[in-house]
Amino acid sequence: MLAARAVVLLALTWGAYQSLAVPRATECGLSCSLGFACKSHVSRNVLGAFCRHRPAAMPRRVLKAMTLSTVLKCAPHDDGCSLLLRVRASLTLHESLRGLEACSTSQDTQETHCHSVRVRRASRRLQEGHQLQVNFDCFEVSVAQSLYVTVRTVPYFCGVQLEQQYHVEDCRDEDVGRNVPSCHAEKLSYWVDRSRKVVLVQVPEAPGGPDYYVRLCLKWFTCEDVGAPVQVTANSVSREVSLPYSQELPCLCLESWPATPDAVRIQTCPFEADTEALWDAIRYHPGNQALSWEPACPVSGHVSLCWRPGPGAHCHQLEHSGRPAHRAVQYSRVDAQPQLCLKFSTSLGFWVRCPFEQLRVPAWKMTVQPAPSRAHLRVTFFSPRPAHFQVRLCHQKKKWPLACRRALQATALPPASVSQGDLAADPAAAFVDIPRDEACGSDICVQGWRTDGHFSAPQQLCDLLCAATQGTAD
Repeated sequence: MLAARAVVLLALTWGAYQSLAVPRATECGLSCSLGFACKSHVSRNVLGAFCRHRPAAMPRRVLKAMTLSTVLKCAPHDDGCSLLLRVRASLTLHESLRGLEACSTSQDTQETHCHSVRVRRASRRLQEGHQLQVNFDCFEVSVAQSLYVTVRTVPYFCGVQLEQQYHVEDCRDEDVGRNVPSCHAEKLSYWVDRSRKVVLVQVPEAPGGPDYYVRLCLKWFTCEDVGAPVQVTANSVSREVSLPYSQELPCLCLESWPATPDAVRIQTCPFEADTEALWDAIRYHPGNQALSWEPACPVSGHVSLCWRPGPGAHCHQLEHSGRPAHRAVQYSRVDAQPQLCLKFSTSLGFWVRCPFEQLRVPAWKMTVQPAPSRAHLRVTFFSPRPAHFQVRLCHQKKKWPLACRRALQATALPPASVSQGDLAADPAAAFVDIPRDEACGSDICVQGWRTDGHFSAPQQLCDLLCAATQGTAD
């Protein structure tokens, strides 16, 4: 019984392993659903063709689905395999339709190849309303190629099409790396000189071989130029190239390729683990109080605003500030305060950046002084602009967050109010009187918040000495 279970487990494991492998084909071809009589055509300049207006009787969603995958074409006596793109699409046949057309465009060269399949007239009459499934297996592709694939109806009706981007596996894929000859090309040797900020590349000698190109690029969907490619000729005396860079970014890659038609480009990224520089691209615009961050490399994660009670303390997320970190992020109406930070979270961990940490003049201040009534303390808020505030009395615990009681809304003051003492630069914007017996204590914090829609960190004063109370929160 145990032996039988072991065999079944082995079979399941092997089946899962095989399902991860790139499919094989001995030749390119086209196939249609059983019962349909189809013929194939190679078409050109299809993407520039004009569309026709869709007949009212034809549903917009006659194209049901499109799936893309890579296929290894391995002939029995060939030394190695080539790569094909398989496009699988389905169509509900309508009297106005004659077939399907699939086009693949290289994102690097903008070269387009198209194949179409036509259903014979007699077959169309018999199969109207039925679903036609087509496999296009004749798109020749290269290792690590970036493609844009479109499937349209024949004839082409406006708005009736499917589109998808696709990235062909590179040499790091086990199947591709083992079976595609271009992946066996000798890789370059390189060294990184961080003190000089250069990548030193040694191009291997190849007597009688082609020239070589090397460059640095930023790898997004395609690899974008950082500098001009450097050509190393076959008869060069020195085969060492020095490529300068400005920042150590995880998507900064070294790309090399021989000067031959349709050459495979090999990429290696020496700074893949260096993510620190990504989180420093923060900009603040005082005029419109906008705080922005734009990643220099593709990122998958989350960003939010947070506030730190003190250096090294946990950063507490501000409500409604969470954003996906896939592209540029901007926050409007942000108060510049030393406690206000940005927190970045990815699958690798989290990072906190506090762009206002060295700020000496925060956007607003809070003071606590004796009130006219001896039973109260007066909390005053100073701001160069009109603003609304509230106060919370919080009980300190060994661990955050604080346990805060009811909020007390501060009373706004007219703009002509005159400030006191060393706060003469900013007028008093609002105040609130709080019970002295509730605010005084070794474990009580007076916490002030802005409440008019700005992203702002709270300010707080803790452990007030109420015998002669006077304090300022920075």
